[in-house]
Amino acid sequence: MRWALVKVCLAVTAMVVVAFAVPLGLVVKELARDRAFADAERQAATIGPALAITTERARLQRAVASTQAGGDGRMALHVPDEPGEPGSGYDLGKSRAAKGELATARRLGRASVSAAPGGYALLQPTALSSGQVAVVEVFVPRGVVTSGVTTSWLVLAGVGLALIVGAVATADRLGTRLVRPAGRLADAAHDLGHGELGVRVPEDGPAELRAAAAAFNSMADQVVQLLAGERELAADLSHRLRTPLTVLRLNAASLGEGPAADQTRAAVAQLEREVDQIIRTARQQKTHTPSGCDASEVIRERMEFWSALAEDEDRTVRLAGVDRTVRVPVARPELGAALDALLGNVFRHTPEGTALAVDVHDGGDASNSVIILVSDAGPGIADPDAALRRGHGDGGPGSTGLGLDIVRRVAESTGGDLRIGRSVLGGTEVRVWLSLNGGGSADPGQRRRGRKRKTRGRTRPKAPAEH
Repeated sequence: MRWALVKVCLAVTAMVVVAFAVPLGLVVKELARDRAFADAERQAATIGPALAITTERARLQRAVASTQAGGDGRMALHVPDEPGEPGSGYDLGKSRAAKGELATARRLGRASVSAAPGGYALLQPTALSSGQVAVVEVFVPRGVVTSGVTTSWLVLAGVGLALIVGAVATADRLGTRLVRPAGRLADAAHDLGHGELGVRVPEDGPAELRAAAAAFNSMADQVVQLLAGERELAADLSHRLRTPLTVLRLNAASLGEGPAADQTRAAVAQLEREVDQIIRTARQQKTHTPSGCDASEVIRERMEFWSALAEDEDRTVRLAGVDRTVRVPVARPELGAALDALLGNVFRHTPEGTALAVDVHDGGDASNSVIILVSDAGPGIADPDAALRRGHGDGGPGSTGLGLDIVRRVAESTGGDLRIGRSVLGGTEVRVWLSLNGGGSADPGQRRRGRKRKTRGRTRPKAPAEH
């Protein structure tokens, strides 16, 4: 659109300049010519009074010399023979006109212009007292006829070029003013399609584009609200259903044998599979949350939620590093879901009475990262690499193998990582590294290869469960 406007404006302006400049240039040329010949006629007219008084050679020679053209050698005087005195006629000055043109001017009795070497000759007939006709010849050089024409044409060309350049610049600015908001709107739509929900468009430019930008911003706000509602719903399901289901499954395991107990365990397993399917579907949606949360506050909230079950199972719980604000670039529901997955693994895959700890390490500006450690005193994980692969491992009935994969995806969404090692309590330590830079630019495959190299060669305790 921008270049189309520039081309149209260039074509229109060029046509207008040509339509006005060419005729104006011809007028300037004609005016210069008329000015030159009018001056020559004025010079020739100054000899008329002298010719009307006398035809004496000496006196006419002085009269010719007194004029500007005569002084410059550009005036000639052709006096005919007196009646009855053959040979009495004479010529004064340098003549440049042809004999035939002189005779024609005498016969016609009016001024005429004829071509001459180097310019033009103005022939002005003048009647004498004797009735004869003398001819005053004034030479007009070609340079005088075209004096100032070239300069005027250059000025006209400069003005025309300036008009074209100004029109093109104006069209370019106008095109930019029209195209730039449209380009921003297209870029914002592209970014929104790739999951950047925080993108908005400035409402500027023409009225139509301002209306489109306002509509886009309103649509983006609604999309953010809808996706936030979905995330809240998924987190609420995971918080409210998975934990009671874990308790139900543990209680169902103690019912012993019998049809009623088997039906109860089957119903709990079916319900867990349905909940896992809902969580899996919600997690498959790729969304980007532009805001963050306080990790310490979320950890305190989730630990308060799990404290009742920990008290029932006689577990010792230790918190560290949650007494100060620690901002992380993760949405509150997503961080809560990740913590629930880690804590649920501890309660599900370790015996009752097993101690656990949650530590938060804020590296500050130096490391530009936050580390969350979830440790337990259980038997550990037999195959950490399999536990980190989505849907792999042997988590037992009701396990989808999504727990650590969900946590890993949350960490990698910030550009961080997830690692599994041996805790100081003797069991498993899950290290969640959250980068404060955000962006998630690290290569997941490279991070997994790094984890593989780091865990290779360790003595891994065997356990029947997958986190």
